[in-house]
Amino acid sequence: MDTVVALPSGSVRGTTTGEVSRFLGVPYAASPARTGWLQPSVPVEPWVGVRDAVSYGPTVPKNPYPWPSSELLAEPEISGEECLNLNVWTPNVNGSAPVFVWIHGGAFRNGSGAVPQYDGTAFARDGVVCVTINYRLGVFGFADFGDEHTNIGLRDQLAALRWVQDNIAHFGGDPARVTIGGESAGGMSVGCLLSSPLSTGLFRAAILQSGAGHHALPRASAQVVATELAQRLGVPPTRDALAEVPPALVLAEQDTLCQEIQLSGDVARWGKAAVDLMAFEPVVDGDVLPALPIDSVSTGAGRDVPVLIGSTADEFRFFSVPSGVAAQVTEEALAGAAAAYGVRDAPTAYPDGTPGERLSALMTDWFFRIPAVRLAEARAGAAPTHMYEFAWPSRAIEGLGSCHALEIAFVFDTLGAQGTERLTGPNPPQHIADEMHAAWVRFIVDGDPGWPAYTPDDRVVRVFDTDSSTVTDPRPIQRKLWDGVR
Repeated sequence: MDTVVALPSGSVRGTTTGEVSRFLGVPYAASPARTGWLQPSVPVEPWVGVRDAVSYGPTVPKNPYPWPSSELLAEPEISGEECLNLNVWTPNVNGSAPVFVWIHGGAFRNGSGAVPQYDGTAFARDGVVCVTINYRLGVFGFADFGDEHTNIGLRDQLAALRWVQDNIAHFGGDPARVTIGGESAGGMSVGCLLSSPLSTGLFRAAILQSGAGHHALPRASAQVVATELAQRLGVPPTRDALAEVPPALVLAEQDTLCQEIQLSGDVARWGKAAVDLMAFEPVVDGDVLPALPIDSVSTGAGRDVPVLIGSTADEFRFFSVPSGVAAQVTEEALAGAAAAYGVRDAPTAYPDGTPGERLSALMTDWFFRIPAVRLAEARAGAAPTHMYEFAWPSRAIEGLGSCHALEIAFVFDTLGAQGTERLTGPNPPQHIADEMHAAWVRFIVDGDPGWPAYTPDDRVVRVFDTDSSTVTDPRPIQRKLWDGVR
């Protein structure tokens, strides 16, 4: 059944199945092909008549995931210019339900709101308006050329959130009850928005999955990367010059440069981009981000916002096991990596397993778990912070464990979505999805997922597994090992 909603910019026609209506590919900003791929977004131009919103809109310019991520994650590619669009699932266009805005992951270079596992039907079924968004990625979203137009990708996210404030009531959502959430780069984006003065009033709660507040680049590091990319493309390091290069050529050179920086480990040349393993990510610009997000949170940013934050138990195995890297790690390589990150007693803290498994555990902590713990600790005395860990191990690949991105289909209750078993393996347990999805719904509705809040004195964590449990201070030896390490 068709459902038409009238917006200030024009009417949109969605589809209703049962009690859930969905509106796909709704533009929240004008086409960057018209306004400039490297320029800030501007509001969408009004249209005449009724616009169809029955299929996903175009995705932003990006290349496919590299192998082996390409074998595990869905990556829709939809051509078209109006790529700054979003999708809405609602239980009642005439209601006033809480709203969940999802910011996708993908290392700030991949992903979209059209990923099958992000289907918002289950949230709408359970009384929540769900919104998924696109935002510009890679060089188009995060290149810094030393001018005022920084963090284009984050500014796109802010534009989408302002659109939600202005329009979501027409879809039956309450703009005063918006929760933002995201995973990986999406979780890091939420950490940025939590700390940004430009996001005030745009949301009331935040969910950070496998991403927190430690990953953003100083401008000097970001500008070294942008300048090198421009030189390789044979143009001056400016937005206007790079805009003259076909996007496909920019993306090809971007991916080559990113791989070189990841493999080089050359901090002297690339700065924090080499440490973070992401050449294009948010920049500490003094505007969108006054400081590294964890530092802003530590000094009070977002203190009135309830937070749900956590990670999976074996995050880094996503990167080390399918690629075969874990099987090649030696004791010497493990010791070298630990020393590089400033860890002095890694053999004591990570005593069990092969060198590859221990390195994966160390990298899981440095990149994902410890930043989540640090953000939770920094919010002592603020609005409640609830922590979780997803521990159920994948059945897709031997040794993959509870890897990065595995929890998403459980959160969205989309275990049956196309391609999910590539990451979960066969017959993932529905009862964990029932429990986890319900906890997210409770948090979105009233800020309480169903277990006690985390504090530095009472480190309560909900562990989702075949038999879920609530524990206190999991792995304290590893947590203390990272004290004083950034």
